[in-house]
Amino acid sequence: MYSLRNSLNNFTRARLTSKVLATPSKSCRFQRVPGSYSFCTKRENLRASSKERQFTRQKRIFFRSFSLLRPNHLLQKSTIPKQFISQNETAISSSITYTKPVVGYWLLGTAALVFGIVILGGLTRLTESGLSIVEWKPITGVLLPITEQQWKEEFKKYKQFPEYKKLDTEMSLYDFKFIYLMEWAHRMWGRAIGLSFILPAVYFGARGYMTRSTSYKIIGLAGLLGFQGFLGWYMVKSGLSEELMNDPGAVPRVSHYRLAAHLGSAFLLYIGMLLTGLQILRDAKIARGTFPASISKALLNPAIAMFRRSAIGIAALVFLTSLSGALVAGLDAGLIYNEFPYMGKNIMPPQNELFSKNYTRPGDAFAWRNFFDNPTTVQFDHRIMATTTLGAIIALWVYSRRVPITVNARRASNILLGVAGMQVTLGISTLIYMVPIPLASAHQAGSLTLLTSALWLVHVMRRVPPLIAKSNGLKKL
Repeated sequence: MYSLRNSLNNFTRARLTSKVLATPSKSCRFQRVPGSYSFCTKRENLRASSKERQFTRQKRIFFRSFSLLRPNHLLQKSTIPKQFISQNETAISSSITYTKPVVGYWLLGTAALVFGIVILGGLTRLTESGLSIVEWKPITGVLLPITEQQWKEEFKKYKQFPEYKKLDTEMSLYDFKFIYLMEWAHRMWGRAIGLSFILPAVYFGARGYMTRSTSYKIIGLAGLLGFQGFLGWYMVKSGLSEELMNDPGAVPRVSHYRLAAHLGSAFLLYIGMLLTGLQILRDAKIARGTFPASISKALLNPAIAMFRRSAIGIAALVFLTSLSGALVAGLDAGLIYNEFPYMGKNIMPPQNELFSKNYTRPGDAFAWRNFFDNPTTVQFDHRIMATTTLGAIIALWVYSRRVPITVNARRASNILLGVAGMQVTLGISTLIYMVPIPLASAHQAGSLTLLTSALWLVHVMRRVPPLIAKSNGLKKL
């Protein structure tokens, strides 16, 4: 009785400090149920059968009252029964910790916000609104001009930079308000993403809802988010340079290198949020024992290892193709050779256009700058990469018919093929109709949708470690 009373006092004290981690002792008679609280007393403390029966009744009362309390532990735990640990397997720890599912849902919601800002950023570029706000004010920049005088002051600032002097000399104040509001909305959306990420991250971290590995990932994503904001202004600054006025043939626009870096970092941020959120939800199912055992067994099949690696390669190829599309957008390369599959009289443009000396510098051993600075070469490269990506996805889909993948993986491969066909159709239509804003915006959204489909396939193909799968008693179908 003294042991029970002392343990109850210890539990109450731990409950008040919100640091409860119930772990059964090795000699415990009553094993802990995964996902719930339990209390174990060493058998050597039970001296007589009468005392044992008395303790059992008190323990039952204790369990009943304990189950009414809402769990306030900081890390969910799931133990590994000894009978599942073979001689050839070494368990690093006797418990599997996992992050609370609410963190996964939060990351998926933030990833959706990143998806939205990619579309809005594309519209900002297509409407040539990105250079309308010529100052970076993280705090006071949230305030819109209200009075007519304030609008005129902002318009006066815009008139001092190359885009107005070379392209928009006849722009009215009404037209300026439109492009200003587009860029302002883009920046406000970015601030909203920052707040919706940082504030919940601090709360979840303070409450201990995340494991250590998840916390490190969140810190990395927070750093990437801040770097993304810096890249945005660094990109805009390139289009405000006065050096553009010294070159008669220069077009006032942002650097296509910085544009590709800005888009690429947004894609990386989206990838990190999406995969981390999905993995958190999956780990929670595994730890709770609700992940289907049949799927776990199918994912351990060596016959699908090549398919798994191929899915990762497809996702990387989609990402690289999207970056090449950013170069096309930055150079306005979609406004030339508006036909498909030909570029002029042939499928390949003339060699003197592909490797023009106009894009080389003294000392270059090879005309490699054409791959990044020449609109003709950049568009041709994007065509090649897009066609290659479509062919690889078709090959992966055919391969999926011949290997024993799971139902979710087969569904994901079908979706990937359908989205790839839609994206290629949008790209060709955008080119033929000379980049109309609705089609161009849909094409950019399609690139991220295609990447999402590829990442979903990668996620559903991830293996469940055999030891964890056995230890948590995965749900049987």
